[in-house]
Amino acid sequence: MTRTVYVNGDYLPETEAKVSIFDRGFLMADAVYEVTSVLGGKLIDFEGHALRLNRSLSELDMAAPCSKEALLEIHRKLVELNGIEEGLVYLQVTRGSDGDRDFLFPGEETQPTLVLFTQNKPGLADSPASKTGIKIISIEDVRWGRRDIKTTQLLYPSMGKMMAKKAGADDAWMVEDGHVTEGTSNNAYFVKDGVIVTRPLSTEILHGITRKAVLRMAEEAQLKIEERLFTIDEAKAADEAFCTSASAFVMPIVEIDGVMLGDGAPGPIAKRLREIYLEESIKAAV
Repeated sequence: MTRTVYVNGDYLPETEAKVSIFDRGFLMADAVYEVTSVLGGKLIDFEGHALRLNRSLSELDMAAPCSKEALLEIHRKLVELNGIEEGLVYLQVTRGSDGDRDFLFPGEETQPTLVLFTQNKPGLADSPASKTGIKIISIEDVRWGRRDIKTTQLLYPSMGKMMAKKAGADDAWMVEDGHVTEGTSNNAYFVKDGVIVTRPLSTEILHGITRKAVLRMAEEAQLKIEERLFTIDEAKAADEAFCTSASAFVMPIVEIDGVMLGDGAPGPIAKRLREIYLEESIKAAV
């Protein structure tokens, strides 16, 4: 089945969707994006994604392509047109095209490019990996210094996932100056003696929407949380570990660099947080 996608005001078959070869998203990775999960045909934490999108645009001095209300309507229409019950909506905004290539930003008359498409993911909430846990490796973090902006500069994270695959693992956590920053497409946590440890927000990591929700729910469940720098060796010595993202929700980790955590099965805190997050997020979905 051919998907219906959205490009600059038009709903089109994916085979007819086009953007300029001079678009700065294509030439310069001058673009930001968001991914919103869909469960039961409704959007999970759309408000959080819309707020972070506006922050990313502001940090790059990029014009918003439309209002939050218009974005919500586009998301909902694409979900309906493509019959998505469980899946994802991908959104990308670029600085647009002024008809040529230049390192300088184009003038204000250049309109941003707005593209959205859906991905059908049946069984997203009931992922088999969430029951067995995943294996990760650690890699050096050599990305640029503004990871808090959700740009499309994803080459190194993609390389990191390939490094993990070649090592027989599922994903990678990145390490900078001796401390874990985050996963290739997720925020990182470990649990020791009942305390959840995760790196504090800064320009070094993405301000995860799922991260924010999960930490709030953990506090409401009276779980102890420490936001601080931590090493990969600390994580290897943990009782359990997990990561969070919009598409994986709360994903247990059972092995780091070949070291098994706990009994090699998803830990109780990760499992409980996943249950709480899905339950509460589905209730609040729009």
